[in-house]
Amino acid sequence: MAKKAAAKSEEAPKAPAAEAAPEANPAAEKAPAEKAPRKKKPAAEKPGPDAAPAVAEPAAQASAPEPAVTQVAKTAATVDGQPQRKKKKPGTAPSRGKKLKNHLRNIQQKILRDGPQPLKKAVATLKSLKRSKMDETVEIHVFLGVDPTQSDQLIRGTVSLPNGIGKSVRVLVFCQADNVAKAKAAGADVAGGAEIIEKIQKENWLDFDVALATQDMMGQVSRLGKVLGPRGLMPTPKAGTVVAMSQDIGQIVKEFKAGKVEYRTDKTGNIHARVGKMSFDEDKLSENIQMFVDTIKAARPAAVKGQFVLSTTISATQSPGIKLAV
Repeated sequence: MAKKAAAKSEEAPKAPAAEAAPEANPAAEKAPAEKAPRKKKPAAEKPGPDAAPAVAEPAAQASAPEPAVTQVAKTAATVDGQPQRKKKKPGTAPSRGKKLKNHLRNIQQKILRDGPQPLKKAVATLKSLKRSKMDETVEIHVFLGVDPTQSDQLIRGTVSLPNGIGKSVRVLVFCQADNVAKAKAAGADVAGGAEIIEKIQKENWLDFDVALATQDMMGQVSRLGKVLGPRGLMPTPKAGTVVAMSQDIGQIVKEFKAGKVEYRTDKTGNIHARVGKMSFDEDKLSENIQMFVDTIKAARPAAVKGQFVLSTTISATQSPGIKLAV
């Protein structure tokens, strides 16, 4: 028994020595790992002199892909292999040549230097500025000394120009019974009653320039206020588009077909209207403009104090404005 206890006591301290044996010589275990050769990554290898450059391009593209914005820009730059011009921002005027810029600048300086001109001279100057192949529309703009916020200073009405406006006007007449035949005989494009109102409500039909209505039809036409009102087509007594029972509907239709112009003041106290075409003779244009100016002067409200007509300007579709000395 004493011998067995002595043997156990001798074996017990030997166990830590056996466990510490690997720690006693760590270099002996690490040496084989250090001697093992490291494997080089294929991406780190440099291509040899005989290597084709095409092999390196796919790897570069895969590692650093182009942003989506650049790819979209390249796609938009070419369409079917053809280079495309960059689109301009909305509202940007097209570029003009140097000669055209100088020409327009000289015209503007001449108009400013001459100042307000008499009617016939202004019309002659306006016709000399024509540079477009199309038949431009001649417009008149009258600035009034009124307060647009006051209802008693607003001006609205119609004027029959002696030479028309050079445009075929499509006239619609809301009427019934015998007035339908009278309106069509006088030249109305469309004339009718409830069927026309229903067509406008259901089909949103608006193929007309002027809408007239007899007094007995206004109760039904008033249902179209939301459709015709914002477009300036609603018949109103102030504009002369409501025909009273005592008036001749045929005569009124003829006046609008010949060139009866409606005018009204806007929020800034200005009146804008068409008075003819550039193809008109100077005398015809002068007559139309003079008639319009005289009608505006006669419509002066009693509440307006001081100067009524502050300025009058005529212009064409593609020309600068010329002030009139009226």
